[in-house]
Amino acid sequence: MTGDAFSSTHPLLPPTSEESRIAWLRLLRSRRVGISTFYRLMAEHGAAEPALAALPALARAAGIEDYTTCPEGVVRAELAAGRAARARLICRGDPDYPARLDDLADAPPMLWMIGAPALLSRPAVALVGARNASSLGLRMARAIARGLGEAGVVVVSGLARGIDA
Repeated sequence: MTGDAFSSTHPLLPPTSEESRIAWLRLLRSRRVGISTFYRLMAEHGAAEPALAALPALARAAGIEDYTTCPEGVVRAELAAGRAARARLICRGDPDYPARLDDLADAPPMLWMIGAPALLSRPAVALVGARNASSLGLRMARAIARGLGEAGVVVVSGLARGIDA
C-alpha cells in the first residue's frame, strides 16, 4: 500500500492526551525524523502512533536495518525534566502555540515554553551568536537583551550554549 492511501488533507490537530503527546515527541525525537518528515508521516498515517509503528518498515525500505524509534523512556525523561524546569510543551494547534510560528510551512510541531504565553504576541527578537563567545560578546549580548527587554521587546532564545543562553 502506498503512503497516499493514508494521506490526510485535514489540518494537524494537537494531541489531546498525555499518551498522544508522548507519541508526538517520540516521533519527532526518532532518528532521521525532522520537521518535514514529521509532517509527512502525520499526513500519511493520520496520527503519531501509526506513524511510529510504520517507521521501522520505512527505514528497512530505505536500506536501514535494525531501526528503532525513540524509546518512550527517553521522552518521559524529557517531559519530567521540562516539568522540573517549570516548562510547558506546546504543540502546534494548541491555543498557546505562537501564531507567527504557525504561519511557517516548517513550523516546529512542538516547543518548550517557560513564562507567560501572552508574551508570544508581543514584538520579539532572537539574539543568536557564537557558542564559544568571547567575554566581550557575552557582555554585549546581555546589554542588548537588557535594553530590548526594558523597551518592551520580548527576547527569545533557543537556549543553545554561548550568546543564545
